Amino acid sequence: MKIGIVGGTGPAGTGLGLRLSSVGYDVDIGSRSSGRAAEVVEDTLEKWPDNNYVLRGVSNEEAARAETVVLATPWDSCAPTAKAFRELLKGKLVICMANALARVGNEFHALYPPRGSIAADVQAAIPLSRVSMAFQHLPAKELGEIENNMEGDVLVCADEQESIARTIEIVEKMPNLRGLDCGSLANAAPVEAFTAVLLQLNRLYKTRSSVRITGLE
Repeated sequence: MKIGIVGGTGPAGTGLGLRLSSVGYDVDIGSRSSGRAAEVVEDTLEKWPDNNYVLRGVSNEEAARAETVVLATPWDSCAPTAKAFRELLKGKLVICMANALARVGNEFHALYPPRGSIAADVQAAIPLSRVSMAFQHLPAKELGEIENNMEGDVLVCADEQESIARTIEIVEKMPNLRGLDCGSLANAAPVEAFTAVLLQLNRLYKTRSSVRITGLE
């Protein structure tokens, strides 16, 4: 399956793309400039010359043509970008990985967009697509360190059960990551906002934390 990452040239998008490629997905990393995307992918693949990863740098429009699409743009661009590509995204699973955050002094504070979460705003912008929310709590740098397995739970929300199941399937193809069904997009707001808490923990304890839910079989 081909996965397109729109706005994927930042650390989180590139890291996720590399990790998905390492487990067998064909991945297109998108950017407003296809040349910029190609440069980022070339630099990334140079670190792994002995691996046959299928990772390409393309325009955002080309990335949006993939079977499944991840939105990795800055949070305030997610809904407008999705709306711009709404025809290409019609009927597809669109995974939103953004967090609305603002830096205030030494802390990150959660922001709440009009519908409570970025994922809900995206779903409203592309009502004929199937939007899910995932990957909010995975450290961007660690995503790209594919020589190391990541450990943690990926909390997934969507309004359709099939979208949750398909997103969890993608998550769990990556070793040591577990996808958890957290209900509809009504629950996306606290999941997105909790990223601010993780960043504060990382700063205070000088680490890169993720989420693990205990007590589940």
